[in-house]
Amino acid sequence: MDASPELPRHLVPQSNLGMRSPQSPTRETGKHSENVRSLPLSGHVGFDSLPDQLVRRSIQQGFCFNILCIGETGIGKSTLINTLFNTNFEEHESTHFEPSVKLKAQTYDINESNVHLKLTVVNTVGFGDQINKEDSYMPIVDYIDTQFEAYLQEELKIKRLLYRYHDSRIHVCLYFIAPTGHSLKSLDLITMKKLDSKVNIIPVIAKADMISKSELHKFKIKLMSELVSNGVQIYQFPTYDETISKLNSSMNAQLPFAVVGSMEEIKIGNKMVKARMYPWGIVQVENESHCDFVKLREMLICTNMEDLRDQTHSRHYELYRRCKLEEMGFQDNMGPGEKPVSLQETYEAKRHEFFEEQQRKEEEMRQTFVQRVREKETVLKEAERELQNRFEQLKRLHQDERGNLEDKRKDLQEEVNEFNKRRAAAELLQAQGFGSVGNTSLKKDRKTFM
Repeated sequence: MDASPELPRHLVPQSNLGMRSPQSPTRETGKHSENVRSLPLSGHVGFDSLPDQLVRRSIQQGFCFNILCIGETGIGKSTLINTLFNTNFEEHESTHFEPSVKLKAQTYDINESNVHLKLTVVNTVGFGDQINKEDSYMPIVDYIDTQFEAYLQEELKIKRLLYRYHDSRIHVCLYFIAPTGHSLKSLDLITMKKLDSKVNIIPVIAKADMISKSELHKFKIKLMSELVSNGVQIYQFPTYDETISKLNSSMNAQLPFAVVGSMEEIKIGNKMVKARMYPWGIVQVENESHCDFVKLREMLICTNMEDLRDQTHSRHYELYRRCKLEEMGFQDNMGPGEKPVSLQETYEAKRHEFFEEQQRKEEEMRQTFVQRVREKETVLKEAERELQNRFEQLKRLHQDERGNLEDKRKDLQEEVNEFNKRRAAAELLQAQGFGSVGNTSLKKDRKTFM
């Protein structure tokens, strides 16, 4: 009997392997393990071009980046954004007399080296200008939650078009701190505390040329100490990538960045530079010995823009999504036999629970309605009984009064009859007396005439 030819191990179907190779790595997925084997290739296949394919597709689709600028009016938010992207965005000057905080979003299409970026800048108009600043952070929180809700509703659609959806979720919040040199304001601490779980916060000290270097160094230390003591979580540049871990670690130690913005170009030596001119000298925006603008631009745009987008989706949006789904009753529970409960089963269970709850409420409302009807019937019957008693009482009084009136009428009639009799008799007597007197006078007249 001929022996069957033995196939190479990497060509044997996995189902025919009774035991996995000791060298095969094992990946744990919940309670189940999956065998993953490393296989050598005999020649070029071509999937090493996947990164290039991703790059081409990303360039075709373009990118979006949304920045939220929070700071008092006139602190330099628009100027810094213009300087960061080296362009003049259309901005209208805001006054200090806004009755409440309003968020104004402007979206721009910009291109650099065939890379298309849809940039959205959200400005907080009137922040910190009100006398009562207690709820100044509420419009900002509501705006961020509204963008999360819009993305969640798009995800929950049956026919999703996320590849065409304009993602308006805030990717980074530049929080502008006034260069007082003392400490953070209560409004700053409260606002950042309310936002740290919803957005990536990068604090920046605006108009850093208004404070000396020694005071600026102390101010940075004090700011970071206050943020830590109040439990405010600001964005930390990632250090998991070995290529940028050293750079990001050094930049994390220099937060918050002290920046100066300006679109005015001044000729220094043989080149034109962005700077601000003062009577005492010139502050160059892109000179790292003058301010941290170059560090902010490098960290925000050149190095960590994609991580900011990823953190927004994987951390902040996932937290919002989880909370909303838990409010709706969806949970990752384990059913009988340690099997995960599907979304359909969860939905049916929730629908059944909701149906039972509605029936229970309807039964309670029906019982309450019946009880109230009975109480009302009792009250009405009691009122009807009282009215009937009152009617009977009035009826008896009426009959009594009617009887009394009848008796009085009879008495009066008798008196009238008696009176008529007396009057007739009196008239008769009077008539008789007048007749006798007349006859006597007639006789006397006759005698005299004769």
